[in-house]
Amino acid sequence: MSTRPPESSASLLVVSAHAGDFVWRAGGAIALAAERGERATVVCLSYGERGESARAWREGKGLAEIKEIRRAEAENAARALGAEVVFLDAGDYPLRETPELVDRLVRVYRDVAPSVVLTHTLADPYNGDHPAAARMALQARVLAQAIGYDAPGEPLGAPPVFCFEPHQPEMCDFQPDVLLDITSTFERKRTAMECLPAQQHMWDYYTDLARRRGVQLKRNAGPNLGLPHATMGEAYTRLYPQVTGALA
Repeated sequence: MSTRPPESSASLLVVSAHAGDFVWRAGGAIALAAERGERATVVCLSYGERGESARAWREGKGLAEIKEIRRAEAENAARALGAEVVFLDAGDYPLRETPELVDRLVRVYRDVAPSVVLTHTLADPYNGDHPAAARMALQARVLAQAIGYDAPGEPLGAPPVFCFEPHQPEMCDFQPDVLLDITSTFERKRTAMECLPAQQHMWDYYTDLARRRGVQLKRNAGPNLGLPHATMGEAYTRLYPQVTGALA
C-alpha cells in the first residue's frame, strides 16, 4: 500500500535569497504542505556562495566548487522536506535586483500558480540580500497577475504572502501574527537542517527557536486544546489582509 499523501490542487512557493534560508525559516511549513499532498516549490535566488559559505572559503575551495557544494546541500534538504527546488544562480553579497531576475520569478509564479507564498521580511539591517529577495518576490507576484504580462501560463490570482522569521527578529521589527504548529514535521525539518553542514552553527539555534515559538503557540491557542507538551512552531507575518466570511 502506498504511503504517499493524496495529491492536492494547492501549491506552495517559497522565495529564498540563499540556499539555506528556506530550511531554517520555513522547513516546517514546507514539510506540512508536502504531507498534505501539495506541490511545494522552493526558488533559491543564489547559493549563498559568497556570504554564507565561510568554512568552504577557509578550506581553500573556489567559487564554482562552493556553488556545487551548496547546491547539493539544498537539494538534499529540499528532498528531506518533500519539495522541489529551483536555482536561479543570481549571486549573493550582494543579491542585485534586476528586471531580468524579476522576470524569471514571474515565470516561476506562472508555472507553480501558488496558493500561498513564503518569503523574507522587507527589513533586515544585517543582510540586504533578504529584503532584496522579498521585494523581487512581491514585484513578481504583482506582474504575474497582469494578463498582459508577456510570460507563459495563466495570470496569477492573489495568493497570500507570509514573511518568515529573520535571524535577528528584534532588529528587523518582526512581530509575528501567525504561529504555525510544526510539531508533526519538526523531525523532518531537523533532518533537512543537518543537510547543511556549511552552517552547522544554525542547527541548535533553530531547534531552540522552534521550541520557543511552540511555547508561544500553546499560550495563544487556549488552555484546553490538548497540544503536546513539546510543541514546535514557526513564526510568520501576513503581508496582505486575510479574506474571510467568518472571524476566527
